[in-house]
Amino acid sequence: MNPNQSIAGRGAASNPANRFERLQVEPDPDAEPFPDELEEGPPRPKTVFYRDLSQTILNKNDSPDIPFDVSLNPYRGCEHGCIYCYARPTHEYLGFSSGLDFETKIMVKEDAPDLLRKELSSARWKPQVVAMARVTDCYQPIERKLRITRRCLEVFAEFRNPVGIVTKNALVTRDIDVLQELSRFNASAVYVSVTTLDAELARRMEPRTASPRQRLETIRTLASAGIRVGVMVAPVVPGLTDHEIMPILKAATDAGAKSAGYVMLRLPHGLKELFEDWLKRWYPDSRDKVLNRIKAVRDGELYRADFKTRMSGTGIFADQVRQQFRAACRKAGIDGERAPLSVDSFRVLAKAGDQMDLGLG
Repeated sequence: MNPNQSIAGRGAASNPANRFERLQVEPDPDAEPFPDELEEGPPRPKTVFYRDLSQTILNKNDSPDIPFDVSLNPYRGCEHGCIYCYARPTHEYLGFSSGLDFETKIMVKEDAPDLLRKELSSARWKPQVVAMARVTDCYQPIERKLRITRRCLEVFAEFRNPVGIVTKNALVTRDIDVLQELSRFNASAVYVSVTTLDAELARRMEPRTASPRQRLETIRTLASAGIRVGVMVAPVVPGLTDHEIMPILKAATDAGAKSAGYVMLRLPHGLKELFEDWLKRWYPDSRDKVLNRIKAVRDGELYRADFKTRMSGTGIFADQVRQQFRAACRKAGIDGERAPLSVDSFRVLAKAGDQMDLGLG
């Protein structure tokens, strides 16, 4: 591939048109470059953070194929830059592109902990598991500085409301103390996403995430701390990573994972073109094979949004992935199902003076 076609540290290499916007801005190919664009390769866009002024923080889900009813996302957009991220098209609702904008224009919900405390205190709240980071990763790089996810976890610990986290960032180990407090009441679980064990493929596909080795070490650290931890093989990319299901599960269970799940690659809306462009840049010789295999699990298309099959696909190759996953779970000695968390210890503290000092900092 031509390295000038990619941007270091970014998954996308362009900003495709927003499907909701009538006017589009396109660079003039004949324009003289600015001084900072004279270096080899395209200019590197900087990450910009915006305040998200949302007045609520818990999102209700009514999709029949998603195993949770309520979720919390402290950030919109994700600096991890995973080229396959199904959440990219959601950035178009904000007037941005699903390409570089998604990984460089990040909306930050600074008031998330206070909003969460208000919603959990409401008489209308029915105690239940809240899923964190089911759209964008709650442990993306800016979390190290802002600590919004940690402060939300501290609120969950106050109320003893169960929370499940999916992340591909080793930063989750920073919050082991809070997760251990929740674990006392069977109220926390962490699923570490491992897409591939190939470090070079991971760097190209997920440019600002923890390496595969670091993710396995994260599983080991969480398990050693007594926190319920599992692995998500997600997404499975047909023709590119599907052969890694068994080695990923073995490595993850050797590290301490006690449960597992997988999701087939999903390419809604403009994500199809972004992923095709990524394949062309990095794996031109495998491009047609991968695209044809994706179509084989999507009834001849690159994506179908049918609720019953969008997570797992259809056809002979999808069946092979399903059977391979089940066999890998049996061989690893784990159950693919996730044991439920408990709401039995949920409590509402009457006033600030009644709050327990958890010593979480």
